[in-house]
Amino acid sequence: MSSRDQVKASHILIKHQGSRRKASWKDPEGKVIMTTTREAAAEQLKSIREDILSGKANFEDVATRVSDCSSAKRGGDLGPFGRGQMQKPFEEATYALKVGDISEIVDTDSGVHIIKRTA
Repeated sequence: MSSRDQVKASHILIKHQGSRRKASWKDPEGKVIMTTTREAAAEQLKSIREDILSGKANFEDVATRVSDCSSAKRGGDLGPFGRGQMQKPFEEATYALKVGDISEIVDTDSGVHIIKRTA
């Protein structure tokens, strides 16, 4: 696959009771994740998204602090990826964004995400 077909994105993931893996770097025993509903996770992300869009918060800073993905260490950066490498809803949302845009809430087996397309 040529790099032309690839996108680059960062994301913020919040896991919840319905997540495939109920543990993360910041919650290794899954204590918080197991008690978080999908609704609560989505609400938290919605307010984070509003803060980022209004300029009150920086995407990378927030990702570093709150994302349940190990990409948090890189400000949420997932690097480049092509079709078929991510879960379908995540891939479709990322490809639909323009560079610099931030998605609405995206649901996958991993949890709820907001995605920022970076290239």
